[in-house]
Amino acid sequence: MGSSSDADIMRQAAAVLKKFGVAHEFSVVSAHRTPHLMVDYAHQAEERGLQVIIAGAGGSAHLPGMIAAITTIPVIGVPIRSSNSLDGWDSLLSIVQMPNDIPVATVAVNGAHNAGLLAVQMLAISDPELRTALAQLKKDNVEKVARQNQDLTGA
Repeated sequence: MGSSSDADIMRQAAAVLKKFGVAHEFSVVSAHRTPHLMVDYAHQAEERGLQVIIAGAGGSAHLPGMIAAITTIPVIGVPIRSSNSLDGWDSLLSIVQMPNDIPVATVAVNGAHNAGLLAVQMLAISDPELRTALAQLKKDNVEKVARQNQDLTGA
């Protein structure tokens, strides 16, 4: 994440990864305040075994795109509504409007939960246990909606 003020939102992604048993890192790497650290982090990510990077940032939100420009690992950007943002819209547009050849998958403003789930889906391409766990999540969601309908109708 670009700042520790993003931690509450980004913990949602970490919680999803933990639920699925996916090892992960949780750290502040600022594109603006620690650009050399950011470059080193992105250059070393693959050799450290990272397979997906979830990068959350508010305001001008350069972190996801800058990391994506450096590494070949898929990057998921989480635009974060912050004290210096325009209700998160500036962050969203900064992340989603990447130039050709620098893709960043982007979720909703403050959508770290779905970023975590998207990372799990990417990893599940080559992990049958994760695929099974994701299939169970889909079944659980169907059952959850059925229970909600029962509660609404009293049937």
